Amino acid sequence: MESNVLLNLVLYLPLLGALAIGFLPREQHVWIRNTALAVGLAAFALSLGPLFGFKPNPNVPYDYVTEFDWIKQFGIKYKTGVDGISLVLLVLTTLLSWIAILSSFGAIRERVKEYYICLLLLETGMLGVFLALDLVLFYVFWEAMLIPMYFLIGIWGGPRRAYATIKFVLYTLAGSLLMLVAIVWVYVASAKMGPGTFDLTVLTGPGSPLANSSALGPDERFWLFLAFAAAFAIKVPMFPFHTWLPDAHVEAPTAGSVILAGILLKMGTYGFLRYCMPLFPDVAVQLAPWFLILSVIGIIYGALMAYVQTDIKRLVAYSSVSHLGFCTLGLFAFTREAVAGSVLQMVNHGLSTGALFLMVGMIYERRHTREITEFGGLWKVIPVFAAFFLITTLSSIGLPGLNGFVGEFMILLGTWGPPGTSAVMRWSAILAATGVVLGAVYMLWLFQRMMQGPLDNRENLRLPDLNMREILTLAPLVLLMFWIGVRPTLVTDLFGPAVSKNVVQGVETAKASLMGPETPSTGIPVPFPGSPPPRRPGEPRPGRPGRPQIRLTPPGGGTPAVPPGTGAPR
Repeated sequence: MESNVLLNLVLYLPLLGALAIGFLPREQHVWIRNTALAVGLAAFALSLGPLFGFKPNPNVPYDYVTEFDWIKQFGIKYKTGVDGISLVLLVLTTLLSWIAILSSFGAIRERVKEYYICLLLLETGMLGVFLALDLVLFYVFWEAMLIPMYFLIGIWGGPRRAYATIKFVLYTLAGSLLMLVAIVWVYVASAKMGPGTFDLTVLTGPGSPLANSSALGPDERFWLFLAFAAAFAIKVPMFPFHTWLPDAHVEAPTAGSVILAGILLKMGTYGFLRYCMPLFPDVAVQLAPWFLILSVIGIIYGALMAYVQTDIKRLVAYSSVSHLGFCTLGLFAFTREAVAGSVLQMVNHGLSTGALFLMVGMIYERRHTREITEFGGLWKVIPVFAAFFLITTLSSIGLPGLNGFVGEFMILLGTWGPPGTSAVMRWSAILAATGVVLGAVYMLWLFQRMMQGPLDNRENLRLPDLNMREILTLAPLVLLMFWIGVRPTLVTDLFGPAVSKNVVQGVETAKASLMGPETPSTGIPVPFPGSPPPRRPGEPRPGRPGRPQIRLTPPGGGTPAVPPGTGAPR
């Protein structure tokens, strides 16, 4: 079977599974659960075929492309394909989806049929986001995944699920509407230079209609970038758009939290990589310092907020704010090491934080509380659980030999940059490194309070350890933590060419046109459209209006005289 056909089968197999479950009797819970798990495992197995056979074609930006006209009169196509970045995230999605399904077997006992239908529909929406190469198709999948997530939190969530659901939907819709306006604007702009198109490969490739100043002026490019960036910053979420995340995590069922942290948040960082930077690389370069600053604030703020939490799930939720700050930091550093580290950290966060949320759900099913003070000395009672928790904790804080270390190291190394890197990047790397220390503080303190110390709560004396089903949900994630930590190149080699070709190359070209190719620093703080263009290195300062530039010329001509203390003439 051709790989492009296989990818589309992976995309729609969960949708077909949801339809199949719809025909099963409502009371047949075992059949419903097993059908959902079989579909999830099948989608994961099929996604491994393109992964193992993936060899990037240096002549084209995307592989395994499927393309045909969808709404021809408006230039809308059904176009799907992958590069190394989207393929890795695609496999992560299929992996966490079947794990989320399996983890729900003991937790969900009401409206079982509807629950698994929502999970499978959500998987199709998420896969479509990573496969779409048409702006309208991308937007359709982007919005489609919001509906099942709304029901997962709103129906099977905690006591404050209504508040969390409304907040989640309002934040996401606000960003999505801005992005929709930007997508339509991009189409209109492309129509000025020929047939209007939503095709991403046309809009970002050589001879892109958006590169012509008569199609899009500097001010338009600035605001279009911000419209796309707002949608993606909310989804990440970046500071200060993060306030919806802790409530959504705390109220969501366990599988919802795993999917939310492991995959949905990555769609924000993926959006920056796939759309903001390739479509508007010049604006990305100009605004990079501001995104670096917001990323550093998110890293430190998220870590400090995690440290003071008393609820385990809320602590892990705030840790996501901190960890995703590293991802956006690497993206806007614009070096190959930092961007590749950011993509790797997306995968790492999905593994470690997904496992943490799974274990929070497991301990909640046993004690029906998430208060840290209710635990202590659990290693004596549930040693298998404690061992998994320790490995995941060490992965989350970036212990060498586990996956978290490699991603954070590449991001910090790439942000520090070569000699001559801007002070903004250097200070961003220094301050972000404090987030690594703070992450170790709050995660190790959490482990100490829960697993070590005296077993002084009688409710914990008879807690059952992990059963075989729970071990099977955690084991693949832990194995991947070790595998990536020991052999990270097996993953980075998949998306390294895509990082260079589809992300960094365009940004470096834009940077060279704005700053001069010899300047190694990243980003120029041009905060508002209409600002004067930046001065290139070696370019003379323009004279002030109304003040003529004075050149002292000796009688008879010759070389202009230089007033004492002013240096060589310009």
